[in-house]
Amino acid sequence: MRNQALAANAAMAVALVIFGASVVATRVVVRDVPPLSLAVLRFGLGSGALFLCLAVGARCLLRVARRDLPFLALLGAITFAAFPLAFNVGLRLTEASRGALMLATIPFWSAVLGRLAGRERLTARQIAGLVLTFGGVVVVLTEHGLHWGGRGSALAGDGLLLLGAFLGGVYGVVAKPAFARHAALTVTAYTMAAGALLLLPAALIEGLLPAVARLDGRAAALVLILGLPGGALGYYLTSFGLARLLPTQAAVYINLNPLTALALGAALLGERVTPALLAAFAVSLTGIALVNWPPARQAPPTTTGGSPALGRS
Repeated sequence: MRNQALAANAAMAVALVIFGASVVATRVVVRDVPPLSLAVLRFGLGSGALFLCLAVGARCLLRVARRDLPFLALLGAITFAAFPLAFNVGLRLTEASRGALMLATIPFWSAVLGRLAGRERLTARQIAGLVLTFGGVVVVLTEHGLHWGGRGSALAGDGLLLLGAFLGGVYGVVAKPAFARHAALTVTAYTMAAGALLLLPAALIEGLLPAVARLDGRAAALVLILGLPGGALGYYLTSFGLARLLPTQAAVYINLNPLTALALGAALLGERVTPALLAAFAVSLTGIALVNWPPARQAPPTTTGGSPALGRS
């Protein structure tokens, strides 16, 4: 069980590094592809790759009971349709730094919802860890500039991003029954496909087909990167972690996302690395360790009836 928890934490850490890199790639490719169209391409490619993996290597995991399809579609609507819609529109109305701060509240929503659902109760040490990870994000974002000009549109953007953070917390709690019935790879493939299909009509109106026709070699390569490692692999690793950790233990890793994006921006785009960024990393990693360090006399969480499927994921 301890090895499973270690693997789950490693999966979440790798996933958030991948997502941080995806932010850098998105900054470039979004100049050529509108946001919703990019989401459809990313999730469509990602789900296609996952279904191909299932068809080639684990056909038995493709089978999903018809009664489970509406629930998987709901999870897809939350994670791969409503969340990116709130995120993309919100970022058009407010600053990226404020958006990152709103998304850093996901672990708090996860903790509150998990407590209300009776699925987790945090210790004082874990609460301190949550505060530390949030504090690390605040430090680095404040240094990079965090202000509001008093515009109503900026307030609306903050609200949409806060809604996105709430949806992220909802998914972590609501998805647990799906992982009890199906492998992480199966859940990720079906939910990602559902989200892409739900966004497709809006993306077509936005200009998906002309955007695809205009793609040059560099932009096409970036879309593939966002769809395969940034989509299929990153979200599969996230599902792998969620299946084996409590919702808040998994959600706290989200606060590595803006920090990793800034670090990769410095390495790949020539942006400045500051002492505050290094300190924020150290503080956030300490907080993650406090949230996820196993208690001395408490077994790691398990999901009822899910061991056989999860073992095959």
